[in-house]
Amino acid sequence: METGRPGAALFRLVRYWSRRWILQASEDLTGEQRRVQDILVLDAVAAASRHGAEVAVADVAHQLGIDRSGASRFVTAAVENGYLERRPSEADARRAVLTLTPSGRELLAASHAWQEKAFARLTAGWDPEDAGRFAGYLRRLESELP
Repeated sequence: METGRPGAALFRLVRYWSRRWILQASEDLTGEQRRVQDILVLDAVAAASRHGAEVAVADVAHQLGIDRSGASRFVTAAVENGYLERRPSEADARRAVLTLTPSGRELLAASHAWQEKAFARLTAGWDPEDAGRFAGYLRRLESELP
């Protein structure tokens, strides 16, 4: 692998881990690999709620980088699986807003805990200062997301 190309290294890591670990996370947390989309939707709803009071399907589509019809199918499945609730907006009754159910909050919290354990495993052999610095850089990158 070439050195000195941090952008390429970042995208290689994202491709590598996102495909492998999301299936394992779903299996570990729900007993089914096919619940991946539910975990992604819950995370998208939580992220979008930090930017606004009400979260709609369009917000989920934006967070996931997919089209609105795909996001709608994902949201419908998460509602059917008991992780999300869809209700009319208080501001505009024609608009549906999404909120996590207690089961959805539980799965999202378990997903976040799983992610922290994965990070700890990846950096277990690192000097604690290096792991802490890397964690800080990751949080900084995340904070700059739109």
